[in-house]
Amino acid sequence: MFVRSAIRAFALPKQAITAASRFCSTGVENITMVERVARRRKEAEAGGGAARVAAQHGKGKLTARERIEVLADPGTFRELDAFAQHDCQNFGMEKQKLPGDSVVTGSCHINGKLTYLFSQDFTVLGGSLSGAHARKICKVMDKAMLVGAPVIGLSDSGGARIQEGVESLAGYADIFQRNVMASGVVPQITLVCGPSAGGAVYSPALTDFTFMIKHTSYLYVTGPDVVKQVTNEDVSHADLGGHKPHTTKSGVAHGAFENEIEGLHQMRRLLSFFPQSNEVPPLTKGTNDPSTRSCDSLDRIIPASANQAYDVKEVISKIVDEDDFFEIHEEFAKNIVVGFARMGGRPVGIVANQPKVASGCLDIDASVKAARFVRFCDAFNVPVVTLVDVPGFLPGTAQEYGGIIKHGAKLLYAFAEATVPKITVVLRKAYGGAYDVMSSKHLRGDANYAWPSAEIAVMGAQGATAIIHRKDPDPAQRELEYNHQFANPFPAAQRGYIDDIISPKDTRKIIIQDLEDLENKQQTNPWKKHGNIPL
Repeated sequence: MFVRSAIRAFALPKQAITAASRFCSTGVENITMVERVARRRKEAEAGGGAARVAAQHGKGKLTARERIEVLADPGTFRELDAFAQHDCQNFGMEKQKLPGDSVVTGSCHINGKLTYLFSQDFTVLGGSLSGAHARKICKVMDKAMLVGAPVIGLSDSGGARIQEGVESLAGYADIFQRNVMASGVVPQITLVCGPSAGGAVYSPALTDFTFMIKHTSYLYVTGPDVVKQVTNEDVSHADLGGHKPHTTKSGVAHGAFENEIEGLHQMRRLLSFFPQSNEVPPLTKGTNDPSTRSCDSLDRIIPASANQAYDVKEVISKIVDEDDFFEIHEEFAKNIVVGFARMGGRPVGIVANQPKVASGCLDIDASVKAARFVRFCDAFNVPVVTLVDVPGFLPGTAQEYGGIIKHGAKLLYAFAEATVPKITVVLRKAYGGAYDVMSSKHLRGDANYAWPSAEIAVMGAQGATAIIHRKDPDPAQRELEYNHQFANPFPAAQRGYIDDIISPKDTRKIIIQDLEDLENKQQTNPWKKHGNIPL
């Protein structure tokens, strides 16, 4: 009978087969595969359902898919693994399966460039990481490495899925391994939109840049309840792992935004400064800002008194294209300023001492902040422009006991290792070992300049004369003599350590000319498995 039915079905028109196939002998609707696919896709797109989406919105948060819609160029997102599901059978999890599990993954274009991404879905099981969730993230990271494209992670997860036990932990380790393999190969950015706790925090920490959303995102290894239980400290989620401690104290986060819309738009802007991978140069962008523009106000920016502060960000804003500077770690280690800009359309990384904060001294946090930034620029072929006004390393027992020697050496190592074009301008003070560390000619600086206001010496006049002329009855006169002989740009220029003493107003056009000249720079380091940076 079955054979005869099959023969008759084979002879029926296609429309009749489709209609007949809706019901089987048990009376259960038997829809076409096309309809099944459409239905499952709709389930995946619904996430955890209307109630949980409403709860997400009630917290001021977007859903995983809404975030992608804001981040990606319109109509370019291509989803992967929309039908993936966890296979856990414990604790009733077999009844809690949704297509896509708790993360949305795929590729898109951002500013016209291919980018891979994952967006964790808090509406599905709290965005917890399962084995399936981890495999989806690993797949997009593998694809990004294969073709040479950046990876952006939108983090919003309650952590490991406890019901899966060690499989969840293994999933985290699989992701960490890929973070490490991708480091220096393709840019990796994390935007933390919600909670991120326990093992979940280490993937953001391994990426190149981590940003947070104020009032909704948290990062901590152990939450307030565990802290209370173990150390008897009472601390809130915000004070323990919110944006303020991580952007101002720990340095874990490179910045924070008022809301997700702003954060996602800023991710698009940040990505525009990077190349796709370490194999290609950054993309030059057209600009209406003339490369020969004179910056007349810079001739007056250095105060008459060497002890008076000024804002180095004013110098940066004058020399970069269209006053467009994307600052990194703005609220952390404010005595040094780092960030991305364009000069003559070319992306550059800028490192600048900030005289307004601690006189621009280098300390532990400033050294680490700048070192990691320089290493990112070097990994991805972004030239480094260094603006120097540094009286030295910050003295004191706290710095010495904290390891300023080791941490200061990180910045020295980063500049010495870098093979990208390095252009340095000494604006005012460049004293002692800090002169060496701040991308000096001796660390393979390609173009090193000084303003007429530059003071390049072992130390300032007052300290020097107190040592050299300890018992002199006229220390003020000795200081004048010291300044005339040492605390000026001529000794360095006479020895070729400074290529030229330039007018401040010409700084922009000189740097842009050097960037053009150095566009095809070829420099390599001795072969090694890897160096041993003083961590």
